[in-house]
Amino acid sequence: MDLTFYKYQGTGNDFVMIDNRTKTFPKENIKIISYLADRHFGVGADGIILIENDNKFDFKMTYFNADGSETFCGNGGRCAVAFAKHLNIIDTETTFIAFDGEHFATIKNSIISLKMINVDEIKVSENSVFAYTGTQHHVELVADLNEYPVFEKGKKIRNSYKDPGSNVNFVQQIDESTFRVRTYEKGVEDETLACGTGVTAVAIAMHITNKTKSNLISLPVEGGILEVSFTVENGIYKNVYLKGPAEFVFKGSITI
Repeated sequence: MDLTFYKYQGTGNDFVMIDNRTKTFPKENIKIISYLADRHFGVGADGIILIENDNKFDFKMTYFNADGSETFCGNGGRCAVAFAKHLNIIDTETTFIAFDGEHFATIKNSIISLKMINVDEIKVSENSVFAYTGTQHHVELVADLNEYPVFEKGKKIRNSYKDPGSNVNFVQQIDESTFRVRTYEKGVEDETLACGTGVTAVAIAMHITNKTKSNLISLPVEGGILEVSFTVENGIYKNVYLKGPAEFVFKGSITI
């Protein structure tokens, strides 16, 4: 079959977007998902996103990693909102459903502000923090992010967690409310230019370990700058928002 797709990116996190409201995409076929994500033989992307109908919400976002595993993706969520607007499903705000639950988002020009889930699953260890922000994240401070072996160290730590493993974020503090981040993503099994759930975990980890007192955190990633804000109530991080650009790249067709 011939498949029409759209390519979107959010701070360098790139996605193949598919309008699946007609339910014609064979989403149970992992080989097709991996083929589309393959940068050498397919379209090339960090993940595949389907926009589908939902009886209760504006739309359903279904997200697959490049290896076919299903999860939630923060930058993917922001791109899904931009794509839903392109499809005239929504206008300047939306409530949609995804793998980890309900999400609210607003759109202003190409900037998408996405409400993430409440975060209460946080484990602080001596040299790291683990947090669930829609998917699993390990957060670790390092001295020199430029020279740090993100792929080698990230892969080792990712595999040290029980199935399904964990994304791994290495962080360098720039100032009181700015933290630079590089992320190794499970499912992609490589470093990506950005990770929305990752920077969300980083912002919360830096706050809970008193590296910052701010609840508005700037997070430079390899593909741009993201922003995370939140409130804290009884140790639970609420009103967590991930903000940044989400942009259309190109439209194409491929035979699958």
